[in-house]
Amino acid sequence: MIPASVNSRNSIWKGLDWMTIFIYLGLALFGWVNIYGACYNFEQTSIFSFSNSAGKQFVWIMSALVMGMIVLLIDEKLYDILGYWMYAIVVLLLVVTPFLATDTKGSMSWIDLGPLKLQPAEFAKFVTAIAVAKYMSRYGYVVRSWRDLVVPFCLIGVPMVIIMIWQKETGSALVFAAFLLVFYTQGMNGKVLLYGFLAIVVAVVVLRLQIIPDAWIDSVLKDYQRARIEVALGIREDPMGYGYNVAQSLIAIGSGRFLGKGFLQGTQTKLSFVPEQHTDFIFCTVGEEWGFVGTFLVVVAYVALILRILYLAQRQRDLFSQIYAYSVAGILLVHFTINIGMVLGLLPVIGIPLPFFSYGGSSFWGFTLLLFILLRMDAARINKMH
Repeated sequence: MIPASVNSRNSIWKGLDWMTIFIYLGLALFGWVNIYGACYNFEQTSIFSFSNSAGKQFVWIMSALVMGMIVLLIDEKLYDILGYWMYAIVVLLLVVTPFLATDTKGSMSWIDLGPLKLQPAEFAKFVTAIAVAKYMSRYGYVVRSWRDLVVPFCLIGVPMVIIMIWQKETGSALVFAAFLLVFYTQGMNGKVLLYGFLAIVVAVVVLRLQIIPDAWIDSVLKDYQRARIEVALGIREDPMGYGYNVAQSLIAIGSGRFLGKGFLQGTQTKLSFVPEQHTDFIFCTVGEEWGFVGTFLVVVAYVALILRILYLAQRQRDLFSQIYAYSVAGILLVHFTINIGMVLGLLPVIGIPLPFFSYGGSSFWGFTLLLFILLRMDAARINKMH
């Protein structure tokens, strides 16, 4: 099942959606350049040197491309056949991760493998998407009531709870909410999305008006989580504490004005005012060095990628591939929205990378596998049309 025939391989290369690949490569390369800019100092080594973050990111990008090529050579039916097994293996890995992980800023989600730190939560996203697609595409399955969504909710709930509670990684766990958009495309009542939105609004009002006693809130949220939410809502002014990252990020973005200060000319960057600027806050490097024009083009690229994936979802010939495509679009949309929102101070800082852009091997590999599995499924539609 793994190797495809020669004719099948030829049709795969012809059927590849090159527009999606070009956007992917554009984001990856521009992200790599900005990682170098975010970490640059006057004693900085070459952009290809493994001694700096940009050099390491180049290795992650090249290895991810190799992974992507391998994925394109694998029969797409394999993901349907082994979907539940892949899901079970990754869930098991999520369970054992805290026993193998090193404490990273309070999170127990990173496994130290010497020169590489691996975060299994990044791979849980695409295997969960495969498992959900497999279940919801089975023969005779239709969403008629909430009972039909019990299993799909469990499929996303298990890794979500493990990551949030067991691994103490809130940001990665919240991404699984993207599957609600997938359920909606398959017939879930829109009221569920409405109620979810209203629940968020109520939570905001409760925090803003301080209706619930502090002791109740503290029993649910950790101190730093509550502080970040209050800073985002404007309840607390803490520019030198929990609001420091956002405050410095806004200064960096604003200082870039229309055309930016120029590549490697960002003063906020050079003086290291913005923590985590090459990872979760990479977008502020774009704003400072490339200005409004640069940030606008990055936003346009992400919007174009998500819209293109939605287009791919619509043209799939089978339900399994279509549901998976919607999952990919939803995951990328949530990552993009939350990351940009927190960098601009519109959302609490919860530590979510910008897909294909932020520094990190696990996230780049995970997003690449997520996308290239879809590209393989989409390329196979040509054979299904005959």
